[in-house]
Amino acid sequence: MISTANSTANDQSSSSASLRGCCCWLCLLFSFLGLLILAIVLIVLLAIKPKKPQFDLQQVSVQYVGITANTSPTAAPSSASVSLNIRMDFTAENDNKVGIKYGESRFTVMYRGIPLGRGMVPGFYQPAHSVRRLETVVAVDRVNLLQADAADLVRDASLNDRVELRVLGDVGAKIRILGFTSPGVQVSVDCAIVISPRKQSLTYKQCGFDGLSV
Repeated sequence: MISTANSTANDQSSSSASLRGCCCWLCLLFSFLGLLILAIVLIVLLAIKPKKPQFDLQQVSVQYVGITANTSPTAAPSSASVSLNIRMDFTAENDNKVGIKYGESRFTVMYRGIPLGRGMVPGFYQPAHSVRRLETVVAVDRVNLLQADAADLVRDASLNDRVELRVLGDVGAKIRILGFTSPGVQVSVDCAIVISPRKQSLTYKQCGFDGLSV
């Protein structure tokens, strides 16, 4: 009986050792395959030399501007409300030999550092060597500005007919290679625009695009 028990224990120990050995070999195999795939992707990246995505604000159309001041005849404006509709047209240009996958992008319209409204461009996939036009509409519905900001806005609109706004946004993109997606790449958009409330039109636009940040 003792001999049989010892034999059974030895068999179980041998089976456990074999199982551990198989698990180790499988782990080593998967690690090797992972490193091999990573090496192949890196070689392809070096071969195609991917370029940064080009995402530019091409045109801004003013559809409506409305400014209402709440004030008395002898006092400066205590508040002012802003209503605004603008359409922004973007172009995404991909000069790479591979496709680019864009995430959802959001753009904020600001007056003197105060957010007025946001526009959104849905995510999309762009094939290699292609240009795509995109648009978003920013609708500002009676956003209130108080005291000094209201006085500045009313003066800019009524006296100067010149309201300067700022458009800020981050565009996220990833390069698709052999079914794999690269780490995210961020492009920051910063545009200064000037609108004329009387003419309901855009009078100035200047955009700067920060470098890439991974």
